[in-house]
Amino acid sequence: MARVLVIDDEPDVRAVMRRFLGAAGHDVREASDGAAALGALAAQPADVVITDLYMPGMDGIELARELRKLPTRPAVIAVSGGGFGRQADVLDVAATLGAAATLPKPFTREQLLGAVDRVLRREE
Repeated sequence: MARVLVIDDEPDVRAVMRRFLGAAGHDVREASDGAAALGALAAQPADVVITDLYMPGMDGIELARELRKLPTRPAVIAVSGGGFGRQADVLDVAATLGAAATLPKPFTREQLLGAVDRVLRREE
C-alpha cells in the first residue's frame, strides 16, 4: 500500500485517521503541524500527505506551498472543518495550490479511504 503522512493539530483526529488508514494496509506516520511535517518528509518521503488546513504555526495552506517546491511531491489531500462559510473557500484555495483531493470535516472512513485510493490511482 502507500506511505501516508497525516498532519493535524488535534491528536484524536490523527489517531482516528491512523486507525482507518492502518487497517486498510497503509504505512501511516503523523505530524502535528506543517513544520513537523516537512521534517518528517525530509527523513522519509510519503506517497500521500493528508493535512488539516487550520493549524497553529505552519498551517496547511503554507505547507501546500512548501510541498510544491519538493523535487518529488506527495499527493496532497486537504481536510478542514473551517467553520461556517469558510470551509468551502479554504478547500478551494488548497485545490488551487495543488491538493489532489479535499475533504470537509467531519468525514467518514469510506470518504477518507476513497480519497486516498483516488489520488493514488492518479499517481500511477
